[in-house]
Order: sequence, then structure tokens, then C-alpha cells
Amino acid sequence: MRQQTNRCKTLGFPVSVTKLDQGITVVHQNLTITPVTVVDVWVKAGARMEPHHWKGTAHFLEHMIFKGSSAILPGHFDQVIEHNGGITNAFTSHDYAHFFLTVAGDHLTQTLPYLGEILLQASIPDKEFILERDVILEEIRLSYDDPDWVCFQSLCETLYQHHPYGRSILGHETQLRDYSAHQLRCFHRTHYQPHNMTVVVVGNIEEKTALSLVEKTFSDFSVPSECPPHEIISEPPLKEIRRNHIYFPRLAHGRLLMGWIGPGIDQLDEGIGLDLLSVILAGARTSRLVQELREDKQLVMDIESSFSLQQDSSLFTIGAWLDPQNLEAVEAIICDRLNQLQQEPITQAELNKAKRLLCHDYIFSTETPSQLAGLYGYYQTLADAKLAFSYPILIQQYTAEKLQQMACQYLSTQQYAITIMKPC
Repeated sequence: MRQQTNRCKTLGFPVSVTKLDQGITVVHQNLTITPVTVVDVWVKAGARMEPHHWKGTAHFLEHMIFKGSSAILPGHFDQVIEHNGGITNAFTSHDYAHFFLTVAGDHLTQTLPYLGEILLQASIPDKEFILERDVILEEIRLSYDDPDWVCFQSLCETLYQHHPYGRSILGHETQLRDYSAHQLRCFHRTHYQPHNMTVVVVGNIEEKTALSLVEKTFSDFSVPSECPPHEIISEPPLKEIRRNHIYFPRLAHGRLLMGWIGPGIDQLDEGIGLDLLSVILAGARTSRLVQELREDKQLVMDIESSFSLQQDSSLFTIGAWLDPQNLEAVEAIICDRLNQLQQEPITQAELNKAKRLLCHDYIFSTETPSQLAGLYGYYQTLADAKLAFSYPILIQQYTAEKLQQMACQYLSTQQYAITIMKPC
């Protein structure tokens, strides 16, 4: 027996959300026009769920999942997927671990059981653990050579001083050397359980068939375990400007990265306002800061702004690549333009342009089965798949006055974090 939780036919996308008896949530959309089927598995087991002294465990486990189970030897899973012409990969964030499989529809029954087996019954053998640890340690070392990664991670650590969002998803080299395969098995058996999983199926497959296949594939879970407790502390509002200066060897251009804490997924409406503000400031070629600082005054090589929606405290950033001698002037101009946003409503023409750009981006993000599966899985994991359809509707409801209010509320020129990077 299955509990049907929601069925949505908004914007021409008929999507069903079903909760199976074992606790897994299944999101399904039947696309008869495509020959492929995409299965996305989302697990609420990102870096935010790690015990404080187990940093990097979620990402490490993502690697070890592909090492197989007692029934699937290392490398065999990849051979099966490639033999059936499929593609598979994974990604870990602070909020989730995401695994996906894309394969011709008539090969799904031959491939999905293998994905289900390694996800639910990962054996994490000691020998493979040691070998993969060296791979991850090298990944960490390479990240230290990337100035943009170092700059961004420094900003996150400066901005999030209490919440796990300030941690590196990769973990730290010294800690990883002391980890054991047992820790990863414990984390897996604690969090890779049905109540934490969403399986999204998009393609030329009927709902009844999809539900039956998922129900059969994701049934044999590991015996639950318990990790050491993890603590998620809400990040308090900033009350000052937090600065961090980095001197980086062999750096061709300076970096300036400013950050503000925004609302979480439970305030999607306000998050969309920050999306609009990011476009107006530096999210397109005709945006205010791009035109002034790059095109007119030529104070930066490039500048961009973005808003990253997260489970809890989301992140708004403005970043620039520039000659180090222009760092102070560019920061001052950015703050001045933020003050202008707070004091003067933007024009209707500028607001309409930003709305069109974001709506077009949304449309382009729903063109393929893999894009749709990612969209549904992301929103269902963080909150509710229905939110995937509300995005363009909420955008159209924004007024210049409401956007001005969002700028005042979230983009203070007296309360932000900033990382400045210069060459040694």
C-alpha cells in the first residue's frame, strides 16, 4: 500500500509525489517524448549532518558508495552502467548527497537495481577506503591551488562562524588521515535510510511501473546505526563588517568577494527577491555593477553576483576580479550602489528585464529529463517539490517597492563579510 501525498499539474508538468511504505518519497513524471529515463536519488546526508569532528565524511562516503557492496565488487557497477549505455555520477553539498543515473528507458530494469544495491548496502571495504582516501587528499591539495576556491571557502568560514555551512565539504587533510572505514559505515547506516531519501524518476515510464521498480529496488536497507550527535546552530545576524585578507602566490589578478546571509528555503519568496537583486546588480551583461565597473570605469576585469538558496541560511555574494590597487575603490562603489538600491526603487523597466532573464533561465532549466529530475529532487529534499513550479509565479508578483525592502533587509553596507585576495 502506498500513501499518495501530492499530484501537481502546474505549468503543463504532470508530476506525482508518492510516499512508499518503507518511507522513501518518489517523485515521478512521465515524458513520452524522450527515449531516456533519469533516476535521481537525493539523500539528506550532506556536510551539515556530520559530527563536528567528522568533517568531510559525507563527501568521502559519496566516493565510497561507488566501490560497491558485498554483492557488487569495485568497478563492476561502472561496467554494468557503461555496458548499458548509461551515465552515472554523484555530488555532495552541505544539504544533501545526490546520485543520478541516465539510461535508455528499456535498460532501466537492468541498471537501477545495481544503483540501489550500492546505495543501500555499501560495504566500504578497508582496502578501498585507504586507496580512496589518497584520492580525496589529492583533491583537497588541488583545491588549495585554486585561488577562487580558497577565496570562496575563506568567505564562508568568515560568514558562517557557527553554522556547518562554514565548513569545507571536502574536509581537512589532517583529520581525514585519522578517519577509519568504520566511521563511514556508521555515517552511511545512520543517514542512508528511507526517511532521508527522495527518488526522482523522469522519462518514458508509466507511474505504476516506476513506483513498482523503485519499491522493489529500494527495499533492503542496512540496519540503522547511530553516529555521534551533530549540532546545527543557527547563524546569528552579522553585526559588523568581517574582513579577511589572503596573500596568494603566483596570483595574476586580485579577488574581492563580499557575502551576506539570506533566508532559507522556508522563505522562498524572499529568496526570489534576492535572486532578482543579484541580476540587477551584477547577474547579466547589462547589470548595474557590470556596466559601471567593467564597461565604463574599467576598474575590474569581471564582476558577478549570485544568490545560493540553501536549507537554512542562504548566501548572497558579489565577486570581482581586478587589479589589487582598485580593491578599496571597488568595495566603496559596491557599497554606494547598495545604499542607492535601498533608498531609490528601481525602474519598472529594469525590474521587468530582471524578471524576464530569470524566467528564461528557469525555462531553459526544464528542457531535459535530467534538468527536471534535478529541479524536483532539489526542492523535495529541501522542502517540497511543488515549490519547483512556484518560482516563476512568485517572480512576477514582485514590485519595485518590495525589492527595495529586500535590499534594506538583507544587503546592509555595515554588516557583511569580505575576503580580499592579493598576490604575495
